Amino acid sequence: MDEGKTIDFRAAPDLGKIYLQERDHLFRTLLAYTGGRVDIAEEAGAEAFARALAHEKTLRDPVAWIYRVAFNAANDELRRERWLAPASDRTVVAHEPEGLMDALKQLSPNQRGALVLRFVLDLDVAEVAKRMGMAPPTVRVHLHRGRRRLRELLGSDDED
Repeated sequence: MDEGKTIDFRAAPDLGKIYLQERDHLFRTLLAYTGGRVDIAEEAGAEAFARALAHEKTLRDPVAWIYRVAFNAANDELRRERWLAPASDRTVVAHEPEGLMDALKQLSPNQRGALVLRFVLDLDVAEVAKRMGMAPPTVRVHLHRGRRRLRELLGSDDED
């Protein structure tokens, strides 16, 4: 996007409406997905909406596209960080169930994404599949494996 260019949501009323409806959901999803990293969640969400504006005329399902782009942007940043020295100024959400964010970080990106969309946003499997760009049976596999792995990591015998 060009520096200094003003975004006029009236020119793209559908994206403006989507932004207003989804921005908080997307942020909460990315926050859980990144293990409580506010900085990455904000940046990935902003990047996804900015890219959506640039491609607005070609998007068939903007919500699903925005979520996939946001997950990819967050993954890129998390991968980049693994190669760099840990930053001391990271902002992490402190109010979480004991060890949950650390456990989520140990899941595969697909497992983490499926769990966050399903249980943080309370989406059904079909909508999770749509937003992740995969088939519902594949999402169910990621949910099953992710929940099983979380139980192992968190030491819970509870099946739900």
